[in-house]
Amino acid sequence: MEKLGAIWQNFYNQNILTYIQTLQEYPIKLVMLIIDISIVAFLAYYLLKIVKDSRAWQLIKGIIFLVIANALSGLLQLNILHYILSAFMNWGVILIIIIFQPELRRALEQLGTNKLTKYFGIDKDIVTRTKEDIYKIVIAATELAKAKKGALIVIERDIEIKDIIATGIKIDAEVSPQLLVNIFEPNTPLHDGAVVIGNNKIQAAACMLPLSNDKNISKALGTRHRAAIGISQESDSIVVIVSEETGKISVAKEGTLIADVREDTLKKILISNVVTKRFIDQDKQKNNLNKITEFFNKLKIHK
Repeated sequence: MEKLGAIWQNFYNQNILTYIQTLQEYPIKLVMLIIDISIVAFLAYYLLKIVKDSRAWQLIKGIIFLVIANALSGLLQLNILHYILSAFMNWGVILIIIIFQPELRRALEQLGTNKLTKYFGIDKDIVTRTKEDIYKIVIAATELAKAKKGALIVIERDIEIKDIIATGIKIDAEVSPQLLVNIFEPNTPLHDGAVVIGNNKIQAAACMLPLSNDKNISKALGTRHRAAIGISQESDSIVVIVSEETGKISVAKEGTLIADVREDTLKKILISNVVTKRFIDQDKQKNNLNKITEFFNKLKIHK
């Protein structure tokens, strides 16, 4: 035990203490140290994020174990074990390249493409993502209409409808036309009810919507359309309805129903109400308000 303490003391004096003294003499090195640690931590975090859910994660844990075992065998002077582990570690870089060849190749390919931001976890801006989701919803609605498969897709906007989401089966998946079409496949567990899309995710399926009590609604409309109008009255959600009887697409918003819309019209309605009015127009209003505030502040300064 005393020998181990002496080894640690020697290591501390020769490395840690000397480095601290150097930092005190040259403070600029402290800044470089912080930058260095930040970069290494950033790269380590994203490396772990990439391999966490892959087969490589088990290999990473094995490599970490070997590195720790090698360091401890050196400190404890377990010479034979340390020699074997050191010999193995000398070939470690080549082994890592061989073992992680698919992951390394994929990472290098991404460095040379426009997927770099996605590789580092930087998502697209909210407007672009929402537009892409709308295109996917339109594709799904059009496919369902052609096949005369009934569908009810609720697009959540500013007013959250967590109580509605809670009545269904949680999905929490990326928006995709294929998934939406499969959900509304007849005689499947999730087809009966509504799908709720919010925060650029399919939040839940088989959700129960409140029926509208409006007596002015045509009696020719079924439960699906009444439910769509009902949720659009109680929230600012936009609802896409596909009739299984006629194969026609309708849109419910603000308690009104826009019936029999074409693919291009559906796209325009959703872009206008979900993207333009919600994000772009709001940003313009904020910018105008900021300009007015700056103008009055300048007037106060001049006075």
